Amino acid sequence: MRRAALLALQFLTRIPVRLKTPPEAHELGRSVLFYPLVGLFIGSLLLALQQILPATTPLLNAALLIAAWIALTGALHLDGLADCADAWIGAHGDPERALRILKDPCSGPVAVATVSSLLLTKFAALASLPISTMSHALLAAPVAARALLVAALRLAPQARAGGLSAERAASLPTGGALIVTALAGGFVLWIAGISALLAALITALIVVAAARRLLGGITGDVAGALCELSETAVLIVLALAAAPGEPLI
Repeated sequence: MRRAALLALQFLTRIPVRLKTPPEAHELGRSVLFYPLVGLFIGSLLLALQQILPATTPLLNAALLIAAWIALTGALHLDGLADCADAWIGAHGDPERALRILKDPCSGPVAVATVSSLLLTKFAALASLPISTMSHALLAAPVAARALLVAALRLAPQARAGGLSAERAASLPTGGALIVTALAGGFVLWIAGISALLAALITALIVVAAARRLLGGITGDVAGALCELSETAVLIVLALAAAPGEPLI
């Protein structure tokens, strides 16, 4: 299990992790079970950074947190979001063409605009959060998104055999995936409330439904888009809930 945890940390972050031997197929599947814990680790590092930043510079703090978030993850999921944006527009409903676009390393204007819009939205949400809510947001968003990755990899069909997503899904234990997702969901519910949990869940369902309609299933890029969009949904809901006025729920 230790190797599986290290594999999850190695894959989802830029933390230098070295393993003596290449991972086996069953280890890749079990590593997915540790995705929410890696999300908690990412959130904890971001929270530590937020704690040392002055409270008088919320805009600068938000920008630094976004930069640290990208540095920690290596923009792994942003890359998936960019590819999905290009495929959604450029494929014109053709699944085979969409899969070819997903494999293309180049990014078009739609991808650039999508990623820029998402980062701007994350920045605005973080800048809008009061200090009292910031810790909840920084922990809940990465945990919720990666818990939904576990559920999606286990429950959603795969669009392409042999890809990163299919490789991990093939040996992901169903029982373990459901338990991990439930525990992570309970954690998000506890620290961030029902609105944040529902926002992440609804966003993930929309992404998976769109992928099934266009591709017939999910891919690694779709998983990345799901992660980024779910994180953003949590931040948006928490920022709106903290704004003056009636609570969302």
